[in-house]
Amino acid sequence: MATNEIDAVTGTPTTGHEWDGIKELNTPLPRWWLWTFYACIVWSVAYWIVYPAWPLVSSYTTGLFGYSSRANVAADIAALQALRGAKSIALGKTELVDIEKDPALLAFARAQGRAAFGDNCAPCHGSGAAGSKGYPNLNDDDWLWGGTLDAVYQTIQYGARSGHAKARENQMPAFGKDGTLKKDEIVQVASYVRSLSGLTVPQGVNLEAGKKLFADNCAVCHGDDAKGNQELGAPNLTDRIWLYGGDQDSVIDTIANARSGVMPAWTDRLDPVTIKALAVYVHTLGGGR
Repeated sequence: MATNEIDAVTGTPTTGHEWDGIKELNTPLPRWWLWTFYACIVWSVAYWIVYPAWPLVSSYTTGLFGYSSRANVAADIAALQALRGAKSIALGKTELVDIEKDPALLAFARAQGRAAFGDNCAPCHGSGAAGSKGYPNLNDDDWLWGGTLDAVYQTIQYGARSGHAKARENQMPAFGKDGTLKKDEIVQVASYVRSLSGLTVPQGVNLEAGKKLFADNCAVCHGDDAKGNQELGAPNLTDRIWLYGGDQDSVIDTIANARSGVMPAWTDRLDPVTIKALAVYVHTLGGGR
């Protein structure tokens, strides 16, 4: 261990530590850095005292200011509800069919519905409600369960296959997985279904056989003309609108394995006024009937 000395090159004292002939300089930290460090320590102690900081067994220290982001959010929501007060009460008391007859109430319902849609529905249906594969486009006039205001309201309230007692329920059979149809028969049905909307089908496929298989297995829900049945949630197969894709492989997959998409029931998650506003907003997007 070397003794402290002044480095000849830098003029800085050494610490007395030396390794393999390399001496460690005793260079102090800049004074501004030290004062900044001390100020941060003082700031952290003050922060611990003033704001919630220390976890306890089942709670936490609230701090001298009693600050809470949750309380701030609650206050903001209360202020918003107070601002909306009269209109919200009117919206809650007005029958669905009469809301669109009142321009002011309709504008309020659409504004509130749009905000609620962005918070709750856009993750699946998209911010513009155009949907995506497996999630319906709410701007067109193709509705699995009906596009009337009452039908849209019911669907939002109870969902589809959500587990709610009043949910929309249907179940397409998995014709391939269940062994109801063979692979070549599924190809024939898929080709026939695609031909109904003018899509090209593989050469050599027996469409007449596909038509008979459709009549025997699918027409009971989709109808003899394949126009669908909204009471059963069975889609129209002639309009080139495909929820899960209309290419040959996608249609074959749908027939073989079925589809069982789920929409949540919002009646237990959103208040009645917000659900009303959502129904009005969706109905007026352009595809409501």
